[in-house]
Amino acid sequence: MAGGFRSAVITGASRGLGAALARRLAGPGVLLGLTGRDAAALEAVAEACRARGAEVRLALLDVRDGARMMEVLRGWDAERPVELAIANAGIAAGTRPDGSAEGLEAFRAQIEVNLMGGVHLVEALLPAMRARGRGRLALVSSVAAFRGLPDSPGYCASKAALWAYGEAVRAGLAGSGVEMTLVAPGFFDSAMGERWEGPRPFSISAEDAAARILRAVERGAAVAAFPWPLAWALRLSPVAPARLVDMLVRRVAFRIRGA
Repeated sequence: MAGGFRSAVITGASRGLGAALARRLAGPGVLLGLTGRDAAALEAVAEACRARGAEVRLALLDVRDGARMMEVLRGWDAERPVELAIANAGIAAGTRPDGSAEGLEAFRAQIEVNLMGGVHLVEALLPAMRARGRGRLALVSSVAAFRGLPDSPGYCASKAALWAYGEAVRAGLAGSGVEMTLVAPGFFDSAMGERWEGPRPFSISAEDAAARILRAVERGAAVAAFPWPLAWALRLSPVAPARLVDMLVRRVAFRIRGA
């Protein structure tokens, strides 16, 4: 069990980073609320967490459904106050293997899942956390939020929007007893990553990424961006000449299988 959290909620918990976060948080006396869209995969994660002594409650839902998110998460919180909530659910499209663009439908889906999914989690749980004067929130964005990449405009835009939303909410939480950590991971092993055809600098395992995130959350960090060479290169790119940065990012070409 990481961090001593006794009640946690994770969206997108059926595989990858969400599953790794769930396993790391699991332990005796811990109640986990896990959401996802793949029933079999979600149940497998739940079993792994139960084997570690945790109690698990599951919900098959799409984070785009704000009303359903509100119903499920507020119901869970009413039964046992949520101490930590992690908005992890995310999707990625991008340039297809044939070189075609991701398309308007894929762009919209990424905005709805990557941005609105996080908003729905926060809006469902933040009021009760504020009323109690305690709680932790974490929004999983991406280092792609720091610089638009020509092969994934929808993903970059959605993650940048989530980052800006999180910054705004975090600033407003001062003195409330509720803390928010904005997370910007680079490459890590996942089903999403397996669809990536191109360079993956500084790639790490999902377990390592989960450990880094939870360490940051435990110490109340405002930001967890890693690996630092990639994160800082992208964060500092706006101060460089725009045409130079455009030229450099064009060289980092990739394709997304199954997009």
